[in-house]
Amino acid sequence: MKRNVNIDEVEKTAVEIFNSGFACSESVIYAIKKHFELELSDDAIAMSSGFPWGLGGGGCICGALAGGTMCLGYFFGRRVPNDPKIKKCFELSKEFHDYFIKNCGASCCRVLSRGMEKESPERKAKCTKIVSTATRGVAEIILRELNNQEK
Repeated sequence: MKRNVNIDEVEKTAVEIFNSGFACSESVIYAIKKHFELELSDDAIAMSSGFPWGLGGGGCICGALAGGTMCLGYFFGRRVPNDPKIKKCFELSKEFHDYFIKNCGASCCRVLSRGMEKESPERKAKCTKIVSTATRGVAEIILRELNNQEK
């Protein structure tokens, strides 16, 4: 795992892959996986494929928010029952959620995309900005926490 990551490059990769055909959640995970050089199967990207458009079109949680939260779980989540590590993961997930709402305006896809057609250029532009913002936010949290662990 790489710990000296250029956040601008992570963000750029997420936007590029989003505009190449991955959806929001997939793009966030792809960029984090690539730049942190994670030994993480592409199955993780596939596991996030149901999140876009608010859980497959349902309009609920934004896929970029969900993908970023999955990344936090990878780094800081528990792998065995009753591991108290979950408290830190919850704390960081709440921080990311609050960052996302502050910078994007809402956590709900249907609110973020209100009045826009699913395949419209307007929505693609808005979602590109959201993917960029989410990727930057989650990468900043991950880097900060990894650096804090080294101290």
